Amino acid sequence: QVQVEESGGGLVQAGDSVMLSCVVSGRRTFDKYAMGWFRQVPGKEREGVSCISSLDDSTYYSDSVKGRFTISSDNAKRTVYLQMNNLKPEDTAVYYCGADPMRSQVRRWVLFGHHANLDVWGQGTQVTVSS
Repeated sequence: QVQVEESGGGLVQAGDSVMLSCVVSGRRTFDKYAMGWFRQVPGKEREGVSCISSLDDSTYYSDSVKGRFTISSDNAKRTVYLQMNNLKPEDTAVYYCGADPMRSQVRRWVLFGHHANLDVWGQGTQVTVSS
């Protein structure tokens, strides 16, 4: 079983940058999963933000963050990062790290909003962007 834990959230001002980290632990190898970042605000559905495949490092982004956010991974550290630049108040949300062996599921959620029952979720980290 794989577990993930997010860190790096906080309160920032519009235009600031924040980096989130997602550490993966557990018996299964890191490269068996697609890793994604998702976010959710109260009363709304969880939104796919970005994902990366540790198999070939292919990355995908939702239109709302493309050009501002960058996802990356360090396989040796079993960590996935989300560098968020030029933050806007509408980026305020709880950010979750999710993982699943079905890379297409993670990718479709990020690109098309097709929700899926992902294998692994973290507890989330709050990012608040003030105007």
